[in-house]
Amino acid sequence: MSLLFSNFKIRNIELNTKLVMPPMASEKADKGGLVSQALCDYYDEKTKGAYIGLVITEHSYVSPEGKASLGQLSISDDSAIEGFKKLASVLHKNGTKVIAQISHAGAAAHHEITGYDVLSSSSVKIPRKSSNYELPKEMSQRDIDKVINDFAQAARRAKEAGFDGVEIHSAHGYLLNQFFSPIMNKRADKYTGSSIEGRTRLHLEIIGAIRKITGPDFLLAVRLGACDYVSGGSSLEDSVKACLLFKKAGVDLLDISGGFCGYTNPELEEEGWFSRITQAVKEKVGVPVILTGGIVNPEAAEKILQEGKADLIGVGRALLNDSDWPKKAKQKLEG
Repeated sequence: MSLLFSNFKIRNIELNTKLVMPPMASEKADKGGLVSQALCDYYDEKTKGAYIGLVITEHSYVSPEGKASLGQLSISDDSAIEGFKKLASVLHKNGTKVIAQISHAGAAAHHEITGYDVLSSSSVKIPRKSSNYELPKEMSQRDIDKVINDFAQAARRAKEAGFDGVEIHSAHGYLLNQFFSPIMNKRADKYTGSSIEGRTRLHLEIIGAIRKITGPDFLLAVRLGACDYVSGGSSLEDSVKACLLFKKAGVDLLDISGGFCGYTNPELEEEGWFSRITQAVKEKVGVPVILTGGIVNPEAAEKILQEGKADLIGVGRALLNDSDWPKKAKQKLEG
């Protein structure tokens, strides 16, 4: 049996394979952000055959002011629970575990979409070249306290809907990534951008609030934009230190990404773009790690697992382009 299609245990949760469907925005939610039949059908098609061990559903906004785009899923109030129950049922029926990625866009939000002021760690515009992002307001302590509660309530809703866990989104230029990255975090208070402790304080407060409301057996993951790949940004060393803090706070799973706001990873020559970071985190932190990034060949996924660079493999675009990729991969690896 291949490593990719062997089982894996994360605390009390047994995955039937090491293959992960990572969060990818489908924009198939209903107008109000609720789970639609089209969304359920999409996930049903992608997970038939029990080849995928874990699905991380596409980012769902935890509050209306944290909405990133039209068609995005909402987990911002209790009206979302019923739809998430249907989605969990579809995925569990297909033999996969499922966690919900929960997110706040922060400075990546748009007033014309949300109707709210755009907020961030600091009043610093997102440094994405091709963008029309607004200059955000620096969050007050009251704003921060609300965000902590919003994430905790979103996790509660996911648990009530039958999900196996949640993933806190701190990558790709969204709010928690804005706090983690020194590029955008210019604060001088306890959330200061000048230390790892300050840059991860909000993450740790959210983790604590989620654990308090969901209990110890609910799977808790963090997707971390671990390295900005730009001068003055976060580094590999920063990400290891942050992940050690997340582990201490009770995180069960680390999902590593990088490239804040589209800055290019110089290590893109081969499949598994962030393998240098995942290997360092796996070796030094001791929490299961997902590697996603440019993996299109099952042999590349198998090699990463054999070399101990990650525990789980996320395959995104290849699965998006071909729903039979997992089946074909198993046949290729195992005959």
